[in-house]
Amino acid sequence: MIWFGGRRFSYRRLNDMIDSALDGSFMEKRYDESELSKLEAKWQRFLNASLLSRRRIEEERNSIKELVTDISHQTKTPLSNILLYTQLLEEQPLNDESRALAEEIRNQSEKLSFLLQSLVKISRLESGILTVAPVRQDVSVLIEKLAEQADAKARAKKIILRTVFPDVQEEHLQAVFDLKWTLEAVGNIVDNAVKYSPESSVITIALQPYEMFVCVAVTDEGGGIPEEERARIFNRFYRGENARQEEGIGVGLYLAREIVNAQGGYIKVGANQDSSRTGAVFQVYLPRSL
Repeated sequence: MIWFGGRRFSYRRLNDMIDSALDGSFMEKRYDESELSKLEAKWQRFLNASLLSRRRIEEERNSIKELVTDISHQTKTPLSNILLYTQLLEEQPLNDESRALAEEIRNQSEKLSFLLQSLVKISRLESGILTVAPVRQDVSVLIEKLAEQADAKARAKKIILRTVFPDVQEEHLQAVFDLKWTLEAVGNIVDNAVKYSPESSVITIALQPYEMFVCVAVTDEGGGIPEEERARIFNRFYRGENARQEEGIGVGLYLAREIVNAQGGYIKVGANQDSSRTGAVFQVYLPRSL
């Protein structure tokens, strides 16, 4: 028994009130002037307000879903047409100035297309439209696909792309993740490593198993990330001082973190400790079990 307003109430009644609130079946039962009746009335008002708030949030989420879908459909065709007409224009006999302008139109159109695609992915992820489906599988497959995906850009800058696999049993290299979306998440990190690394440098993608996680570490020999910026680089549209001279819009790392977090993993960033050059290391931790 407990005392409330000079009266005694049973824990059972209060416990029943909480349980019925959790399962959505709470109904006010007392309609007198007792303290318990007042408590029930306040509890009912609180639940009604919470329900109204949840409904408003759900309505806003549905509105966002419709808006994102509409943006995706409405922008796809005009952008595709711009890129097509630009390609046709570049095939025409143009002077150097006109060709340079046509090339700039294509570059800016491709950048706009990438930005819209990224924003749609972010919006879908945040609003729950886009969901990951993690399953237990070999992380080695992810590493191989990452290296294959980044090979062309790395070769263009004469960058050596190295993969490192530990000498352990295959079961220790298995983790729970969605291959498609994790490839995109870690692929953004590898793409940044190639983009911001100097020519003829080395990028390492290493695999390391731990008791509860499997770590994918991407290490480069670029300009590095100052310690004071490391907590901010995962914010939307944030670009550090060393990155502002390169092309980009600052959503890749934000998207990477959201995808990894949605699967029960996390990302750490630090300095490259194994090179005489500066550089950064991104460690992506994927859970080994559901």
